[in-house]
Amino acid sequence: MKTLRRALIAGLVLALALSARQTTSAQPGTYYVATTGSNATGDGSAGNPWATITHAVNAVPDGSLILVQPGTYSGEVQLSRAFASGITLRSQTPYLARLRHTATVIKCFYGRNITLEGFDIAHTGPGAGALVIQIQDLRGSQPGCADGDCVSGIVLRDNLLHDSENNDILKINNGAANVTVTGNVFYNQSGSDEHIDINSVTDVLVTDNIFFNDRDLDTSSFIVIKDSNGNSDANVGSLRITVRRNLFLNWQGSNGSNFVLIGEDGQPFFEAQEVMVENNLMLGNAADEMRAAFGVKGGQNITFRNNTVVGDLPALAFAFRLNREGSNPVNTNIRFYNNLWSDPTGTMGAGGGGGNDFSDGLPSEVTGLVLDNNLYWNGGAAIPAGDQVNPNVADTHRVIGDPLLGAQSGVVLPKWNGSAFASGNATIRQEFVRLVNAYGALGATSPALNAADAAQSPGDDILGNPRASADIGAFELNPPTLSERLYLPLLRR
Repeated sequence: MKTLRRALIAGLVLALALSARQTTSAQPGTYYVATTGSNATGDGSAGNPWATITHAVNAVPDGSLILVQPGTYSGEVQLSRAFASGITLRSQTPYLARLRHTATVIKCFYGRNITLEGFDIAHTGPGAGALVIQIQDLRGSQPGCADGDCVSGIVLRDNLLHDSENNDILKINNGAANVTVTGNVFYNQSGSDEHIDINSVTDVLVTDNIFFNDRDLDTSSFIVIKDSNGNSDANVGSLRITVRRNLFLNWQGSNGSNFVLIGEDGQPFFEAQEVMVENNLMLGNAADEMRAAFGVKGGQNITFRNNTVVGDLPALAFAFRLNREGSNPVNTNIRFYNNLWSDPTGTMGAGGGGGNDFSDGLPSEVTGLVLDNNLYWNGGAAIPAGDQVNPNVADTHRVIGDPLLGAQSGVVLPKWNGSAFASGNATIRQEFVRLVNAYGALGATSPALNAADAAQSPGDDILGNPRASADIGAFELNPPTLSERLYLPLLRR
């Protein structure tokens, strides 16, 4: 009996020990991927790393950090696991882990709560298959991810996303939800496609990114927000999309496209609703013509506020084009507050060989259009009337005057050379701040100062600084100090 009891106790102790070991090994922590690693014999430790990101994602426990060591990783990366708390995939040294493939580099069709940060991601070269990154829902969600079981909680942060040889750089589509794209650099999509295609999804935030091109590929808009497939997925139309605190420059696209476009495919429903575009800086520093800085085709409840659009910007219309395409319903409730539109050359919207033009589209193509408290400057020349709405009449609180922004000669593009940006900066954020301060900062006596309608302004500016009395445009010249921020709510009572 004693022998049996001892055996049972020994077995119980062994079982508890094994359970403890399993529990310990399953605790979240830091794991490693390296070009010299092995998926067969590696354990994810710093001394014995895995070889691929896909293997690491499938092996780590919830809550883990995966550090990817410098080097070039070729092949498709799949982010297919759903995590409750979430994991982070991070380039151990910013931008030195390079992900390359001859087709879509990263696919996230089933994953949830995954953050990807610090990588350099692109196609290998000409002849590649479509897309650099695709995030779409194949989990079978309810409209708007109402059941919570869809591809969601995906974050792309502080990455170099560039040089698609076929189609978009980033496509977010088919029912995905709660996707954040923050602090990245995008450049050089391919063909009649976009840096970001936001397509039949909900609750997407695009913030603090830089968008430009330098290969003159005659491409489409930098960002499009739409619904191409109608009721083929859970959603009809994209919903609750925010594009804020981004920098757009060096346009090299077609003259039928925009920095940001809402709707595109002529659908018989609103392709996007509840879209906020705020605190963006749009630089017209390039020679290629565009359609207009901003466009809407079949949108409802769209707000464009506290943006700065500045430069020669050769365009068929300087500010916006609101029109119907195909079977689109009439654009409804399109609102413009506290924006700064400035062409210091006096050629506002004079692209295509025509005269100056503020906006395009027929008055019948929009209802509920609001133009209020914006600043206009056309190098001292008259502000053009525009085909759709005349700002000299419709904007009763308009401000006309030189905003005193920096000249756009000799713009150094934020191009990564493998070890630093062309300016000498080491991070995307440094490049963002450099460009905003050089070309978006207001002069000390700018008529934009304290001239915004505070009730229609966001609480911060393009750099994330809080607004005090609120300046027109994306930049707040004199944000309140900490003590002022504490007392401002009391003074406003």
